[in-house]
Amino acid sequence: MRAPSWSAYRPGGLPDLRESVACGLGDVLFASFARRDQRRKGEQYLRGLLRTQGRKSIRNIAAQVGGSATEQSLHHFISSSTWDWRPVREALAGYLTELTAPKAWVVHPLSISKAGDQSVGVDYGVDPCNGVFRGQRAFGVWHATETFSTPVNWRLFLPDLWLGDEERRRQAEIPEEMGRESLEQCAATAVLEMLGSWRVPARPVVLNTHINRIAATMGRFTAAGVPVIARIRGTAQLMMGDPALPGYDGGVMEAQRILAGVRGLRRPVRAAGQDGDTLAAAVRVACAGELPTHRRAGASDAVGGLTLVGEWRGAQGPPTALWVTNATSAPAEVLLRLTRLGGRACQDFAGAGAGEDVGLKDFEGRSFRGWHRHITLASAAHAVAALAGTGAAAPTAWEPRGLDGLRAT
Repeated sequence: MRAPSWSAYRPGGLPDLRESVACGLGDVLFASFARRDQRRKGEQYLRGLLRTQGRKSIRNIAAQVGGSATEQSLHHFISSSTWDWRPVREALAGYLTELTAPKAWVVHPLSISKAGDQSVGVDYGVDPCNGVFRGQRAFGVWHATETFSTPVNWRLFLPDLWLGDEERRRQAEIPEEMGRESLEQCAATAVLEMLGSWRVPARPVVLNTHINRIAATMGRFTAAGVPVIARIRGTAQLMMGDPALPGYDGGVMEAQRILAGVRGLRRPVRAAGQDGDTLAAAVRVACAGELPTHRRAGASDAVGGLTLVGEWRGAQGPPTALWVTNATSAPAEVLLRLTRLGGRACQDFAGAGAGEDVGLKDFEGRSFRGWHRHITLASAAHAVAALAGTGAAAPTAWEPRGLDGLRAT
């Protein structure tokens, strides 16, 4: 790691930790760039994201790092240049892993409101926090620990409005290989492609977004040998998988009804990141495809074995969160500790000094490639802010606390 330049010091000689981290990270991120001018522009853009107040548009970034003369070159660097964002993302993931290995890869949704209809992927959608909105939807894969998290990979969801319109595809430069997929397919692909091709550690995956096609989604992870825990709704259709428990002969039932029948099995657990105890129950279930309404003989049509996890914040009322996992041998406490890493990613996105403060939602261009290049460098800026906030400066030991023993079954 090279020594920080003069710009890494504040008046009075005290080092600005953000600048110092950015300097070391830049050497790693831009190693795949063949041209020196691309590396220089990459460093300019990264520092501009960290220094610019307010919206991180290319114009505002240029004003911080070189004035109006720099705006056109940065616009070309993001929207029209030839550099590939994927090696940059893999380098970011590798750099973070050297500092502190992830405890999980968290897949978290991102909704970006847009007033116009020209930005790639814009359509009407439903945001879990804000309801119906017009904008872009994407899924980020976050390197998550108990002390910080930061996104390292992204997949932009492209609705039929864009994929089925040749003129829109051409104008937005959408690659030919991008085909139709559901939101949950988009979320799963974002992390499975990464784990299949990057040199990153194998860790459990937290799908911090509700899935509907449980059999197909969980089956993809089990086939890949990847342990995963995913949010589901109380109305999700499952079958009780334990013949010793109520509901085994009840056929397909809503997940919340299955959990209502095993309330007596709830036990207090303490999950990291939460004050006080949570009540939890974990039971074996099976998913009998998308449509069946009764259990066939021997449940031979069941798709694999899963564990349904219910979480209650109080003794009364329905569960406050429901999850399914293919890590069927893991105890409820370990599973809930894993889900808290999903909450950590949400917290770190919304927290001061990260998330929206580094421009993850601020790309104003129209192209598919431009969006990916901007959000890649915004993710790097998020990592700088997160590392500076924790004071991380050297590799730290990782204590697995039971999470590394999870297996897909």
